[in-house]
Amino acid sequence: MADQATEVTGAAAAQDKNQPRFGRLLLTGAAGGLGKVLRPRLAAFADVLRVSDLGAALGNEAASHEEVVACNLADRDAMDKLIAGCDAIVHLGGVSVERPFEEILEANIKGVFHVYEAARRHGVKRVVFASSNHVTGFYRQDERIDVRDLRRPDGYYGLSKSYGEDMAQFNYDRYGIETVSIRIGWSFPEPRDRRSLASWLSYDDLTELMRCCLFTPDVGHTVVYGMSDNPSTWWDNRYAAHLGFKARDTSEIFRTRIEAQPLPPADDPVRVYQGGIFTATGPFDPV
Repeated sequence: MADQATEVTGAAAAQDKNQPRFGRLLLTGAAGGLGKVLRPRLAAFADVLRVSDLGAALGNEAASHEEVVACNLADRDAMDKLIAGCDAIVHLGGVSVERPFEEILEANIKGVFHVYEAARRHGVKRVVFASSNHVTGFYRQDERIDVRDLRRPDGYYGLSKSYGEDMAQFNYDRYGIETVSIRIGWSFPEPRDRRSLASWLSYDDLTELMRCCLFTPDVGHTVVYGMSDNPSTWWDNRYAAHLGFKARDTSEIFRTRIEAQPLPPADDPVRVYQGGIFTATGPFDPV
């Protein structure tokens, strides 16, 4: 398996004469878990990487190839300024766990609306949208699905990502803005449990998937499940084959350790549903 700590720097990328590059690439959610992983790696794909998140989380330090801009996704004017001058957007920003609807609304629903409105105004033609496997979280783990199957969100978070996919399709159909929506599985250094054996996406495979999403021509609105080459999975990516993504890592090397863990009860959502505990989180009633 490739070293998860490997970082692709701007200097290293400059040695690859065949790698296409954007003039300015925007990364939202740069202070989040995957944002921190991708921030150094996306330097390979742009002359200037503009990174954004909430100010307190983002910090002020910037590499020589970076522009650091604090921005709230719910602030329409600030988002317009953030996206001005960008050639493409990797949109990771937003609430990444199940939360009350009011929190989801501001960051995930208003936020993605502001991303596409600003992209339209400023002529941005490629977006990579961090969707989620929780868009289809209420399918059972004994079912195998593809991106043309009915969405079955498992909570407010999954609903917001479903909305984001609709925004992507609408903006392609009406304005020609191309998007790849990645239904990200479990992207951490290694799987944690049986559920993540099926959904694991290594950091190196995530980086390669991002490269394919950014530079594959004529993607329209493509939806792809973000997963490594796991032998036991619930998802079929046949309709995203044109991206040319080939995962190199696999969760299989962790199987013996994971399967030594106690098996959850038969009715535990972590064992039953693809969305795991998200299917049982909430409701968030007023106290």
